[in-house]
Amino acid sequence: MSDEDKLAIAQGRAAQARDLLDNEILTDAFKTLEESYTAAWRNTHVDEAQAREKLFLAVNIVGKVRDHLVAVLNNGKLAAAELKLIAETAERKRRFGII
Repeated sequence: MSDEDKLAIAQGRAAQARDLLDNEILTDAFKTLEESYTAAWRNTHVDEAQAREKLFLAVNIVGKVRDHLVAVLNNGKLAAAELKLIAETAERKRRFGII
């Protein structure tokens, strides 16, 4: 697989990530999960350290999923810029007969 193919795939994945991040149902799911885990975490008793640790991890995992989608989106933006640069460079070479 060529570098340009990999960049095109990254660009396509970015579009999918943008769709997910813009999806109201998914956004609400992230928010609801984060709020319910945080509320349950705060309502634990002093002797429930293991439960607090699990809830803390759950809250952080929700954030990591969101962060992953943002990273895919940003990587795709970089890939799109690189593909544009490759196309512009190829066009310049074609214009000046370098190819």
